[in-house]
Amino acid sequence: MPVHQDNYSLGKQFHAALVTADWEAIRALLHEDAVWELPGDNAISGPAEGADAVVERARKIAGYGVNFTLLHILVSRRNMALSLHNTARRGDVVLDEHLSTVCTVRDGRIAAIETYLSDVDGMNAFFV
Repeated sequence: MPVHQDNYSLGKQFHAALVTADWEAIRALLHEDAVWELPGDNAISGPAEGADAVVERARKIAGYGVNFTLLHILVSRRNMALSLHNTARRGDVVLDEHLSTVCTVRDGRIAAIETYLSDVDGMNAFFV
């Protein structure tokens, strides 16, 4: 199978595991040394280093009741990105952001994730 098709499948698997809270499936998609970088200054910002920390971050984000609407899976020659629209409500605080989660792929698994956000201030207000 061509690499871009493998990466598309990897993106589908990652998103499906995220929305179903299948933490073991996410863990299986990651390299042991995977890193996830998120911007901002809040409870989920900064680097999550190592596969277990990446899974814990996904679990923490999902624990806020976030809806992860998949808009597109984007593939390059070697890597993959998810275009998402994340929404949630916590009391009077609303999360409504568009983001791109860019994944560096190595040997068919995710080695690094960097998330780009449309509303860092909104994320800071929501994830306290």
